[in-house]
Amino acid sequence: MVVIGADTHKGTHTLTAVDDGTGRVRGSREIKADDAAHLAAVRWARGLDQDRVWALEDCRHVSRRLEQTLLAAGERVVRVAPHRMGASRKAEREPGKSDEIDALAVARAVVKDGVEQSPVAYLDQQAMEIRLLLDHRDDLVAERTRTVNRLRWDLLELCAELERSLKRGALNGARGLDRVDRQLRKLAAGARVTVAREQISQLRSLNRQLCQFQAELAELVAAHRPKLLAEQGCGPVTAAILIGHTAGVRQYRKQSSFGLQTGTAPIPCSSGQRTKHRLNRGGDRQLNHAPHIIAVTRA
Repeated sequence: MVVIGADTHKGTHTLTAVDDGTGRVRGSREIKADDAAHLAAVRWARGLDQDRVWALEDCRHVSRRLEQTLLAAGERVVRVAPHRMGASRKAEREPGKSDEIDALAVARAVVKDGVEQSPVAYLDQQAMEIRLLLDHRDDLVAERTRTVNRLRWDLLELCAELERSLKRGALNGARGLDRVDRQLRKLAAGARVTVAREQISQLRSLNRQLCQFQAELAELVAAHRPKLLAEQGCGPVTAAILIGHTAGVRQYRKQSSFGLQTGTAPIPCSSGQRTKHRLNRGGDRQLNHAPHIIAVTRA
């Protein structure tokens, strides 16, 4: 059997095939990131060995089209966590970094761990839509945070007492924004006042968009995995994180595999007669955030 590692980019993909038993390189090529080139890569792989598996680094935005083409063609595809590829590359005798070296590292990471230990990829369009909405919502939240910070700095110059009276999160709602806007209207016109009022308008627009995406996420999650919302401490956003970042729990063969991916599986650090474990700082940290919120809410 051969394992075909892929280093994916926006414009091109580099493929390297290695023998599953020895790790010896069987072939390598670079293809364009389009459907025709993806199908040509499938024909090339079928000429290497009848028994094969594709190993893709888990970068959904750049590897999604290749993954979909391979699955539609009936190919077997597994996902490799980015940190596994990095560890594999460090273990190589040849130093440095290139697309071919990265593709080889992806393939050999699967060979080292065993094909059966890697999460299996499969198509889940609903989970992808939830992930895209969630990512866009996160971008809006980050933009709102930046705008709030800029506004508070301007308020510190215009009216320090007003800025100090604002509690954390006060500018994330209409009541706090209305209060600040009324105070700004009483001040003499100037560039800083104009900028501050423009920032208030931006925050109102961002708040409306966030409410809209919150409602859309809740609707999609309720249709896709309603049982998640029934769990105590699991709201629409938390459920969306679990669905979007897991992309289908069927890819995990064991519960412990999912625990390792979420970073909730403890790491043994025993020595001699002492048996001890420490917190796992690895895994998908955004996915780790979801069970943390659920656990804190329940506690």
